[in-house]
Formats: sequence, structure tokens, C-alpha cells
Amino acid sequence: MKTLVIFIFSLLAGNVLLSQNILDKAKEEIKKTVGNSGNGLSNDDIITGLREALNQGSTKASGSASKIDGFFKNPAIKIPFPPEVAIVEKTARQLGLHKQTDAFVKSLNRAAEEASKEAAPILLSAIKSMTITDGLSILNGGETAATDYLKGKTSAELTARFTPIVKRAIAKAQVAKYWKPVVKKYNKIPGVQKKNPNLESYITEKTVQGLFKLIAQEEVNIRKDPAARATDILKRVFGK
Repeated sequence: MKTLVIFIFSLLAGNVLLSQNILDKAKEEIKKTVGNSGNGLSNDDIITGLREALNQGSTKASGSASKIDGFFKNPAIKIPFPPEVAIVEKTARQLGLHKQTDAFVKSLNRAAEEASKEAAPILLSAIKSMTITDGLSILNGGETAATDYLKGKTSAELTARFTPIVKRAIAKAQVAKYWKPVVKKYNKIPGVQKKNPNLESYITEKTVQGLFKLIAQEEVNIRKDPAARATDILKRVFGK
């Protein structure tokens, strides 16, 4: 009887050890699954790849936008006459101020181009804040998911930090010089409501929007075109 009890206890103990081994293996598999994207990429790979994509997009966007005519001759981001004072443009052209009006629009874009020279460091600094919490959803998201994430996280800060930069750019591009003759002529018309838009705010907003549009274009290229993946990590992350 004693021998039988010992035998049964041994079986039970063996089953417990076997169950523990199974649990240990299951835990290891769970760890692997959580720490891996499911396509052979680690969390570090994903974050590094997404940051690299945004770094590439931000650097290219800033470089392209800051060139002469980077804004002015790019229909996707060209800054138009402020819509809120479209009546001023219409009236000015009717009064024969075509040259002055065109010069004003060009000055808006020159200010944006000048401000864009200082965009890259601001954008690159913001990219460092990305965490793994966002990584997988961005990787598997829409074609501009990384740009949308960056835009959502940094637009307010970028606008605030860009404001003094744009203010200096406005002075360098002599925006006021081209704006005053146009608006002065309009405001002298009897019966019209005088216009004086915040050009600093308008140019800042349009500059930030334009830069994000260029970054989004680069992200789409990286996701869709293997030739746009300039580094090994981009090829690994976006080539899956």
C-alpha cells in the first residue's frame, strides 16, 4: 500500500513539473510575441525605422522648401493671397495693381522659404519623442500615419517655435513693403471695410502645413517605393 501511494505521488509530482514546463514555455512565447511585431521586427527596429523615415522626410522637406521657389513654384504648398482678404486681391487687380499683387504673393512664399531653413532641427528633435506604444499602429496604419502622428504631437509646438522665425523671415522678404501699397489702395475706397490681416500668423500656419505636406509625400514614397528606402533599417521595416 505504501509503495502504491509513493507511485501515485510520483506521478502527480511529474505532472506538476510537466505543467510548469509548459507554462514556462508559454510565457516565453508571449514575451516573444509582445516584443516582436510578428514579422521578424523587434520593437527597437520599428521605432528606429519610423524615426528614420520621419528624419528622412523632415530633412528632405526642409531642404526642398527652403530653396528659392521651394514654396512659390510648388503648387502643392504655394502660399496664396490670404483668403480672408480675397476681396483686396480682386479689387487691387481691378485697379491695375497686378504687379504689386504678384510681388506680395511672392514675398509670402519667400518668407516661408526663409523660415524653412530652420525647420529641420525642430522637426528632428520632436521625432525623438516617439514611443513603442505608437509604433505598431503607425507601421500598420495609413500611408501617412507617421506624418499624422508627428503632426498631431508637434503642430502646436512647431507653430509657437516657428512664429519668431517667420517674423524674421517676413522682415527679410520685405512682405510689408509689398503689402502696404495694395491694402492702402483698397482701404482708401469709400465704403469698404478696412482690412488688416495677421500676415505673421497666416505665413506661419501655411509654412508648417507645407512642410508636413512634403513630409507626408516622402513617407508615401518610402512605404510604396523600395528605391526611396535609403537605409538598411528602412528596407527592413517597410519592406515587410
